[in-house]
Amino acid sequence: MTELNDLPIRESLKGRTPYGAPQLHVPVALNVNENTHEISEDILIDIISRLAQSLREINRYPDREFTALRESLANYLGHSLTAENLWAANGSNEVLQQIFMAFGGPGRTALSFTPTYSMYSLIAQSTDTKYIEVEREHRYELSVDFVVAAINKHKPDIVIICSPNNPTGTPVELAVIEAAYEATEGVLVIDEAYAEFSLNENSALSLLSGRERLLISRTMSKAFSFAGARVGYLAANPAVCDAMRLVRLPYHLSALTQAAAEAALSHSARMLATVADIRDQRDRLYVALQDMGLDPYRSDANFILVGGIANPEQTWQALLDRGILVRNVGIPNTLRITAGTEAETTAVIQAITEILS
Repeated sequence: MTELNDLPIRESLKGRTPYGAPQLHVPVALNVNENTHEISEDILIDIISRLAQSLREINRYPDREFTALRESLANYLGHSLTAENLWAANGSNEVLQQIFMAFGGPGRTALSFTPTYSMYSLIAQSTDTKYIEVEREHRYELSVDFVVAAINKHKPDIVIICSPNNPTGTPVELAVIEAAYEATEGVLVIDEAYAEFSLNENSALSLLSGRERLLISRTMSKAFSFAGARVGYLAANPAVCDAMRLVRLPYHLSALTQAAAEAALSHSARMLATVADIRDQRDRLYVALQDMGLDPYRSDANFILVGGIANPEQTWQALLDRGILVRNVGIPNTLRITAGTEAETTAVIQAITEILS
């Protein structure tokens, strides 16, 4: 039987394995940082009605510039942004891929601070961009001097910082982002996939004006409970959006995707009503884990990285045996747990208590 490496694929792809978290059907799935709250029925009905309307013209190509969606995204974000500042794609992963296609590639380098989102290195590999990993400081924090020193040393074409960071939840201060921008001659990408869960409102959106090489990636997958719709977006200088047009596929956002996203954004206040509850459950989980003698890391996201676990593999399996799926991200003595509903949080707290006892 022919195997992958028997095919004449690029040398840089040989020996690689595809990205993928376990997709198991369990009562409590807390492994991929989804918003586990369901969307209310009346909003779903509005989304469905807009999808039905778009289907009447499904024989035609969608708006290639997805103008209405970009306008909706600009209105949602504020900060005096206009549609010209917004770009969108099929999830923030595609946004990041387009950034690497436009600003990376053979002979260019990207730098990030690890541990961080594993897709950065995979996208770098798939675009033949050299990827430089710099290990974060104590407890996965980042300081101005540390970040600037790394950029000055490696002089990358792309610097990418996840804030709050996945998988650690660590927030990044605006002073760090400002210093990183000044230190690099390339583009600075701030991945704010989890920004809505931050109490500090520490968004780099406030820094966009006058910084044409600052790119802010976001998603509707997390806070909007919209993971299945695959909608990510970018806020940046209009010239950056022009760069995205050079590498995107024609009509890359379907009419259905655009219609669903526009509908969700028209209900943004209600769609985000669960965010406060998720923060509460995250903080409740943090305190409970500390009380158990474990070592949770501070988090501004909708998940917690839990340290102090003697045998993560065994603990992961013990939780799965109880119908609870969490994530082993490969950091020694840790597991990552998504903050879910009150009932899901109660279930995971009780399960870990049983396992430790």
